[in-house]
Amino acid sequence: MEILVIDGQGGGMGARIVEGIKKEAPQVTVAAVGTNVIATQAMLRAGADHGATGENAVVFGCRKADIIVGPVGIVIADSLWGEISPKMAVSVGQSSAVKVLIPVNQCSNIIAGASDIPQSKLVEAALTEIRKRLEKQDQL
Repeated sequence: MEILVIDGQGGGMGARIVEGIKKEAPQVTVAAVGTNVIATQAMLRAGADHGATGENAVVFGCRKADIIVGPVGIVIADSLWGEISPKMAVSVGQSSAVKVLIPVNQCSNIIAGASDIPQSKLVEAALTEIRKRLEKQDQL
């Protein structure tokens, strides 16, 4: 089982996701792909097994992943303040991996109903979805 965590900006959300996954299922391989070096480094410090940065890393990682997790912007071209290229968004969207997308209301992308939910609760909800998939695979 390989989980691909994609994040941009400072990588804070991705780091919290990596920490949560590694805490509950340390044997699962977590690949961290940042849209920039700062995001990648944050996720590696949080315990990701390996990391890479940039468009080709997203494209490559999406081909290998069983689960992809990150902010909803990873499937929207030009989101995350322009850090998500059209090729990145297509790679995530066309991947056969299960996608666990966290609603984030930024960069002109508004998810109705998600604005009042604290980011910590959204990350926990994402971890719950990942946990369900890992339990099906007997990875916990």
